Amino acid sequence: MTDTPEVKAKRGGLLASTAVVASMTMLSRVLGLVRDVVIARMLGASAGADAFFVALKIPNFMRRLFAEGAFNQAFVPVLSEYRSQGSLAATKLLVDRVAGTLGGVLVLVTLLGVLAAPGFIWLFAPGFGDDPHKRALAVEMLRLTFPYLLFIALTAFAGGILNTWNRFAVPAFTPVLLNLSLIGCALFLTPYFADDRMAVALAWGVLIAGVVQLLFQLPFLARLNLLPVPRMAWQDPGVRKIMRLMAPALFGASVYQLNSLINTILASLLQTGSVTWLYYTDRLIELPLGIFAVAIGTVILPSLSKKHAEASTEAFSRTLDWAIRLVLLIGLPAALALLALAEPLLSTLFQYGEFSAFDVTMTAASLRAYSAGLLAAMLIKVLAPGFYARQDTRSPVRIGILAMVANMALGATLVWRWHHVGLAGAMALSAWLNAALLYRGLRKSGVYQPQPGWAMHWLRMLAAGLTMAGATWWISQQTRVWDQGGVWLRVGWLGAVIAAGLLIYLLVLVLLGLRIRHLRR
Repeated sequence: MTDTPEVKAKRGGLLASTAVVASMTMLSRVLGLVRDVVIARMLGASAGADAFFVALKIPNFMRRLFAEGAFNQAFVPVLSEYRSQGSLAATKLLVDRVAGTLGGVLVLVTLLGVLAAPGFIWLFAPGFGDDPHKRALAVEMLRLTFPYLLFIALTAFAGGILNTWNRFAVPAFTPVLLNLSLIGCALFLTPYFADDRMAVALAWGVLIAGVVQLLFQLPFLARLNLLPVPRMAWQDPGVRKIMRLMAPALFGASVYQLNSLINTILASLLQTGSVTWLYYTDRLIELPLGIFAVAIGTVILPSLSKKHAEASTEAFSRTLDWAIRLVLLIGLPAALALLALAEPLLSTLFQYGEFSAFDVTMTAASLRAYSAGLLAAMLIKVLAPGFYARQDTRSPVRIGILAMVANMALGATLVWRWHHVGLAGAMALSAWLNAALLYRGLRKSGVYQPQPGWAMHWLRMLAAGLTMAGATWWISQQTRVWDQGGVWLRVGWLGAVIAAGLLIYLLVLVLLGLRIRHLRR
């Protein structure tokens, strides 16, 4: 069936909103890479680096679990429902009561986290027990980074409101402030700390960033007349509904983060450097995942929630189909590029100062294993909103638990033979299981029906992607600059290889008939 002009306009609006979020996220990710380059140069794969990444991983994991994961997936559909069916006054009251209830819980969790920091390090990095210095550093830094959870969860709450009102740019830009804070502390605060304790300066940067990110969003809420006046209200129907939806979503929305944390636990039992190698692997995986998949998922959740509230089943299915096609079109070449260019990427970005050629080799091995699951991880970001928009948080829970158990079993099996590479491989396999079960659930429930043209879409993507991967790998092998060149020579060569790959991918897509209108329809 041909789209109406109104449907085309809405689809174009989704594409434009996705472009805004992706561009803001791109800025954040680029600065994130700059941040990681600075940290790698200063700390390498040392005990201080391992301790800092664990101290950052714990509150960051909880942020994704409670804030961007379970809370946002439960809060945005309910808020959209209030906005569509109620008054502004009723919506504002819901915002006030959720702010007060969420804030109260977060204060208690933060206090517990600071007091129980030694227990958290023992639980999430048991291997640090064999190194008292590394463990003491991790405990000290966790007490600085844990309050980040309080501020960033409230920041995500504010971002959920702004996204529901289609103000996507501000929440997408906010993570830039974290990267600027860490870069600033790495450059100007670390000279006041000695040796491995330089990492403590970065922990202060995380805490500062949390405060700044929350304060940055408040004026934009005020412009919408939605600046919260926090009120505790456990019995409010809207709050209770969000909590009821949120409880099972704690697993379903954040299986990727749970799997990543499990890998960190197992990696802490391996040789020094393993946590750091997996961290930089994860950072490169997060680049396409965060820029594109999260951007698309962020944009479609309010749209899908609105269509569900309006009982527009066909529009719901078409929006989901559009999102899946777009994420595959971007995700497939990204995964193949990481596979083909692992060493050149890592050498160009990180092989300076304390980060050695050996570290590049070890990180490249896990990056290749991890990249096999990138496409699945990206699909999860757009498939899960198909459940949450319908206020179905139970189905992803069952799927999430299965994927998490599979990751633990595979990780525990593969780690002893392939060490940190086995952990990355387990993550990739469990991501595919998760994505496949989410897809099957949407099809069985009848809310998603693939639109015509999928066979040609796959043909274009595979032909273009494989051609691009082969060409970029061959070009990258024609020089020794990755081992012997200076920073700007490496950057120049890498930029040229990536540009050539992108041009080849787009050219093959166009030759096989892809047009801009296909991205809108």
